[in-house]
Amino acid sequence: MNILIIGCGYVGQAIASFWQQQDHQLTLTTTTLAKISQLSPLGQVVIVEKDSLKALTNIIQNQEVVVFSVSPGRRGRDPVTYRQTYLETAKNLVSILQNASNVKQLIYTGSYAVLGNHNGEWVDEETPYIPVNERGQILAETEQVLLSAQSETLKVCILRLGGIYGLGREVEKIFGSWFGTTQRGTGEDYVNWVHLDDIVTALEFTRLHKLQGIYNLVNDVPIKKRELLDKLAQVHDLESVIWDKSDPGKLPYNTKVSNEKIKAAGFQFIYPQVV
Repeated sequence: MNILIIGCGYVGQAIASFWQQQDHQLTLTTTTLAKISQLSPLGQVVIVEKDSLKALTNIIQNQEVVVFSVSPGRRGRDPVTYRQTYLETAKNLVSILQNASNVKQLIYTGSYAVLGNHNGEWVDEETPYIPVNERGQILAETEQVLLSAQSETLKVCILRLGGIYGLGREVEKIFGSWFGTTQRGTGEDYVNWVHLDDIVTALEFTRLHKLQGIYNLVNDVPIKKRELLDKLAQVHDLESVIWDKSDPGKLPYNTKVSNEKIKAAGFQFIYPQVV
């Protein structure tokens, strides 16, 4: 099968490696010249600016499945870069797909952050958006733009990912600078995670079963940030995090995310819990 992966960062490269072993014909995009040698063993590599209409038009020919798995990078979290990376690329992609009957499936790896803060309550795929900032609003608009491309011949699936962890990105490393320090708030806000291996298997599950619509892809058990860090400190013999309850700060993503929909479709998690 001919598969185009737009964005080959942590997730994109992992699914590319998986599909390459199954002998799919892959076209991979990156914005970084330095990654060409790293990605070349996995398939054809194309340098594409984040929202380049011409480049996307050229490489989408003869593709059957398109995976949209971009990231603005650590230095690109400002709203302008977010808009270019997600929303403008999505708009260009949808405009191209209107005339690309060869593409049968579009899969987007989004984020549960689009749902915002629901004060620790459970949410699912039917919960309305409550973006807490401009980046969240951009992600919400991106989902809607991509869903608008759905038709009788094109299936569109959005996988809303939790915080991503896995080999080389272990949770204790993600929070490494926190241990032994004082952090704002109480740590009572819920966080939702998903392991890289579960993302890879979910992408393959989505491709095989031609899922369409929105599916939350997070661990079974949401966990409070304080509880997570306490467990990590105990397991890895690290200094505990101290919480400054006098300075609660803002809680942008205090939400318990349900993954029942994708499990009802038959998907099974390898890592149902983060710790």
